[in-house]
Amino acid sequence: MTENNQNGLFGEFGGSYVPENLQTVLDGLAEAFETHKDDPDFKEEFRYYLREYVGRENPLTFAQNLTKKIGGAKIYLKREDLNHTGAHKINNAIGQILLAKRMGATRVIAETGAGQHGVATATACAMFDIPCTIYMGKHDTERQALNVFRMELLGAKVVPVEAGQGRLKDAVDAALGDLIENYQTTFYLLGSAVGPHPFPTMVKHFQSIISEESKKQIIEKEGKLPTAVVACIGGGSNAIGSFAHYIDEENVRLIGVEPKEAASITEGVPAVIHGFKCLTLLNEDGEPAPTHSIAAGLDYPGIGPEHSHFKTTGRAEYVTITGEEALKAFRELSRVEGIIPALESSHAIAYTLRLAKELAEDDVIIVNLSGRGDKDVDQVYKMERE
Repeated sequence: MTENNQNGLFGEFGGSYVPENLQTVLDGLAEAFETHKDDPDFKEEFRYYLREYVGRENPLTFAQNLTKKIGGAKIYLKREDLNHTGAHKINNAIGQILLAKRMGATRVIAETGAGQHGVATATACAMFDIPCTIYMGKHDTERQALNVFRMELLGAKVVPVEAGQGRLKDAVDAALGDLIENYQTTFYLLGSAVGPHPFPTMVKHFQSIISEESKKQIIEKEGKLPTAVVACIGGGSNAIGSFAHYIDEENVRLIGVEPKEAASITEGVPAVIHGFKCLTLLNEDGEPAPTHSIAAGLDYPGIGPEHSHFKTTGRAEYVTITGEEALKAFRELSRVEGIIPALESSHAIAYTLRLAKELAEDDVIIVNLSGRGDKDVDQVYKMERE
């Protein structure tokens, strides 16, 4: 796995660019994370909840029908959609809530885009009886109303953020503002591999269970490592988790797929956003540019610092898929395999369909199915009738 120094730097990216009082909070968080992450009792408790509550390990499913229809490489689906709450987000939420408990936090806050991280956080807080506030862009609360209801059903307070575009970036702004005001009692359970150190490192650590499992599973099924690992990318949590245990395997291609409408890593430039440095989409005034994607979870103008580093060093490839292509893949996987993918995951599926045709029949692709599409069915239904 990529080495980073104590300041959370990945090459020139990452770090911590925050007010002094917040830096003190983050230093304490980093110290607690380093203390507990390798502690046998913490590791045992984390694995217990992943197994007994989340339902891991989840399958690595051979998409036999899709492979036959498309031709070319074998396509395997890492089934994060089968996790409790329906996405990869619960892996990190469980890890961080256990850390919050050990740090004595009496309140948890989080940001959410598509609502999956919000639901995962609300779920974890309900499980451990900790009050929870979720910040969500006003625009996203409207297109993901079902997830808002789920969060509230689980006992969370959902705060619609009307500032800016009313999307994920604005939700992060609001959550960071809350943390600065209430840092003495509040734990910020960040959902993606973004933000100031130690958040990107923490999220990668808890999400690396994805590639830990898939690496073992593909060797059992195929007797070899995959040709490529593909994952959608917004902030970068499911992708970095999917890549983690393959980073040192030079012959395994790592491919991140982002929306053409929010192509932070393929079109971005180095800049500081939300307290860390990454490749960022900027407008003419040097401010984070407005973004739009049909997938709320990918609608972010920045990217995780480790992904920024992989892009500049060439260790991973990053490509774009249009909303129309993602919708086509959404329908294709549903009809051919009987699996309805999240719109976020549909971007990765769309590129995988293209890539498989370019590879040989003895090649193998693992695509991370980061979430199930139940949350998106109403949105797609309405879109098709507009």
